[in-house]
Amino acid sequence: MSTVHPSLLSSKTATPLAGAGTVAWLLLMVVLWGLSWPATKLALDVVPPLWLAALRFGSAAVCLFAVAIVRGVFRLPTRADWPIVASVGLLQMMTFTGLGMIAMTHVDTSRAVLLAYTTPLWGVLASWLLFKHAPTRLQLLALIVGLVGIAAICSPWEMDWQAPGAVMGSAFLLIGAICWAVVILHVKQHSWSASPLALAPWQMLLATVPLAAFAFVLEGAPTTITFDQRLVELLFFIGPIATSACFVISAEYGRRISTFGMSNFTLGVPIIGIVASVLLLGNTLSTLFVIGLSLVFTAMLLAAVAMRRGHRR
Repeated sequence: MSTVHPSLLSSKTATPLAGAGTVAWLLLMVVLWGLSWPATKLALDVVPPLWLAALRFGSAAVCLFAVAIVRGVFRLPTRADWPIVASVGLLQMMTFTGLGMIAMTHVDTSRAVLLAYTTPLWGVLASWLLFKHAPTRLQLLALIVGLVGIAAICSPWEMDWQAPGAVMGSAFLLIGAICWAVVILHVKQHSWSASPLALAPWQMLLATVPLAAFAFVLEGAPTTITFDQRLVELLFFIGPIATSACFVISAEYGRRISTFGMSNFTLGVPIIGIVASVLLLGNTLSTLFVIGLSLVFTAMLLAAVAMRRGHRR
């Protein structure tokens, strides 16, 4: 599960063209993010969702603190940066990931990754409602097409509404995506004092503490978790690799391309996540799900094109 948005990965000085090395690293990042979804599903078979979220961000925070120290960027966030630390740490990392992992115990991974990546659509709506930024015709079309796709994926003809937690899980994923969209708007408005890489470990630490507290209260002590070799390998992939290492890749190489280019790269994450879920977990895709999937992806592409046009203006 990735928790980084293109607005954090590229800068105003980014160039529209990228070298082969940059493309290769970003493709690796997208593949690892996509594979983290089925890996998370497998880990959830033996680890409660909130504890898994806490372990993910706790291990990733340790790794990124080490990276920040080695690179000489380790420092306490300034007063100006604490709002973005709180926003990303509590809304995007804690809420999005916590709700997402709870949801994945009730819904299949293919549906989870797709609903989680409806964020660009909610960004259009949140910008409209919170900042009175009326959407363009293309953004409005993207929103309508995306909502039709979501309705198809969550309809009683596609998913069993009587299954325990099915509706709740889908709702949690959409709430998490909306929280992520609000954070994206905050990121765009924020004046950064420190780099995203310098703030990331603090954001992850801020997410870890309440996640661990909620996990202890709601799921009990982690003493019941059996840390065998398979689970340790999954946790290492989900935390240090797919979270901290991929963040370093994104911070280093994401800034070398445009935000539009990075948006197109990250569209590959749900594709890889869905394909990997079919191949590794045995998920099946119904005709209605494929129709909804096509509509949602069309909407996200339209939203990306609308964003590019807005930047040009």
